[in-house]
Amino acid sequence: MSKIVGVIPSRWGSTRFPGKSLAMISGKPMVQWVVERVRQARMLDAVVVATDDQRIADCVIGMGIDGVSVAMTRPDHPSGTDRIAEAVQAMDIDAVINVQGDEPLIDPALIDELAGVISSGEWDMATAATPIHDETQIIDPSVVKALFNRSGQALYFSRSTIPHIREPEGVSKAGVYWRHIGIYAYRRDYLLKLVAEPPCALENLEKLEQLRALDMGCRMKVIKTEDFGIGVDTPSDIAKAEALLAQLN
Repeated sequence: MSKIVGVIPSRWGSTRFPGKSLAMISGKPMVQWVVERVRQARMLDAVVVATDDQRIADCVIGMGIDGVSVAMTRPDHPSGTDRIAEAVQAMDIDAVINVQGDEPLIDPALIDELAGVISSGEWDMATAATPIHDETQIIDPSVVKALFNRSGQALYFSRSTIPHIREPEGVSKAGVYWRHIGIYAYRRDYLLKLVAEPPCALENLEKLEQLRALDMGCRMKVIKTEDFGIGVDTPSDIAKAEALLAQLN
């Protein structure tokens, strides 16, 4: 049986929202919401918060949640992927689930589905996408679109509107456009191989690091899901997260 850990990268110096990991949401710091949701996943052997800040580490340790630990990492990592790689490079594990530290409503069932895919040994990586129902998101460059084949293997990710519908008259857009969700599962060895590679040309153009993996020939599975959750990117997103939590409760 594969040994899988969930790793939550949580840095202090967010450009748009410094210290957001400790921002209070409905009475609890955001990192606690994320940790508690990830800990509900049944297929993870452990949960690790990878951080560069002692304040975040102290908060996580103070939670006293069984199976949750902290990995202190360098402050100069260019991405959460690099931070995760540092956290797991000495671990005797088979796979890693990267859960963003600003997703307080992440679905534990989605984590388990990703864990099941990556433990099969058929894929180097796995991620997720959800249908786009709002047409304004189709042309929004902040919404990353995912393309995949009939087996769910990723073909491309772009900030542009893909696929392009050449003759749109009478064509339904339902099920055509998929929004990428930034959660990843990696085989441990593939993750370390990925971060050792320099960014590729397409990654530099689109500013999407998953394109580096595709450029390397990665076998990446895209799971279809209706769950999207909410990413807390700015202080104004706190109210949105609290409203969604109230609905869930």
